[in-house]
Amino acid sequence: MADVLFEPLKFRNLEIRNRLIRSNMSGRFDNYDGSGTQARINWETRFARGGVGAIISSFVPVHVRGRILPNYAMIDSDDKIPFWREVGERVREHGCKFILQLSHGGRQRDIAGIEVPEGWSSTAKPDPLHGFRAKAMSKIEIEEVVRQFGQAAVRAREAGVDGVELHGANGYLITQFLSSGINDRSDEYGGSLENRARFVIEIVRSIRARCGVDFHLQMKISATENNNAMSIGEPRGNTIQDSVRVCQWLEAEGVDAIHVSGGSSFPHPRNPAGDLPIDDFIRVYDSMISSGDHTFRNFLLLRNDITGTLFRERWLKERGDVIEGLNLADSEAIRKAVSIPVICTGGFQTASVIREAIRQGRCHAVSMARPLIANPDMPKMFEQGMDRPPVPCTYCNKCLVNVVENPLGCYDETRFTTREAMIADILSVFHPPAFP
Repeated sequence: MADVLFEPLKFRNLEIRNRLIRSNMSGRFDNYDGSGTQARINWETRFARGGVGAIISSFVPVHVRGRILPNYAMIDSDDKIPFWREVGERVREHGCKFILQLSHGGRQRDIAGIEVPEGWSSTAKPDPLHGFRAKAMSKIEIEEVVRQFGQAAVRAREAGVDGVELHGANGYLITQFLSSGINDRSDEYGGSLENRARFVIEIVRSIRARCGVDFHLQMKISATENNNAMSIGEPRGNTIQDSVRVCQWLEAEGVDAIHVSGGSSFPHPRNPAGDLPIDDFIRVYDSMISSGDHTFRNFLLLRNDITGTLFRERWLKERGDVIEGLNLADSEAIRKAVSIPVICTGGFQTASVIREAIRQGRCHAVSMARPLIANPDMPKMFEQGMDRPPVPCTYCNKCLVNVVENPLGCYDETRFTTREAMIADILSVFHPPAFP
């Protein structure tokens, strides 16, 4: 019998060879000015060689104001086109498609850089956890950002990538407009769900007007936000019922696929679901102390044995007991409400779990991030008949905590024979080097 994991998946304007997709993730591999480097090319081709059907790029800012960290490659100007063309061509050499994620952080960021004193957002309220300052966007500024998304999509198409994804999940700018827990506007971009969705609908229309209907466009959404998970007194935010309606509107506007995630911030107990490594968090959090009004307070609280333990315990409680496939109920609800393909993310690393989810119609494909950092060739393991990698991801989340200061990679020493072997694996992304 044919294995559903390795059946091609057809979108309206794109076909990928299997149902295993590398989700958006990357590290600070690039130059401060947003130009790309050989390290990022090495990073993306690593997963293409490993057998995924498609790669969704990391968070790619459409403007410097929208970046979450320095040293992330951007697509804010035409001079970035050749680099992304090279990335796409190198990925396709391995039979893998490359989808570029168009992104804007809004008020949510880790280290803003010298250019952005405060983030543009739907609200003037600072981020409740870190206290990142925000400015409520004027209508003129909204029009400007909508135009930036459209222009970025044109550049992506000119670069020859296989499609684009709007990052409308995990607390970034599009989420800040969509969310009933964040958006407190009283104009036509706030209030009702229809009004809160106006921003992303205008972005979709801008992209379609500039790129036509034959260019792949998908949307990543936090289907259930749980906005009050770590901030007592905050509203709950959007529910799955809200998100189903938004996805139906997006389909009507010409979006080709929905990518289902969760949580109204990043990080969030349910995204990425896993542990909160306090020691690692303390070690890198000092880099963020000047970024937000609450960051120094948080640093002191995390360093205290009592408050640090209480914070981690709340994190684990809000996370819940399920990690692998925790978004499947939401993706199934959206799958039943739209006719376009639905991709689900959420800790997938067991072939039988993925197979059953697809066979039951809960999603058409899955996307994976941390499990592929741990095992970049996991799709090939599945092809060989393995149900799970011999040394699976432990969901320790040390990879995503360390990325603020260090190269992205697996930082769980228990998965390696020695610490030196772990470091060598992390640094392997810098080989081959850019210059001989």
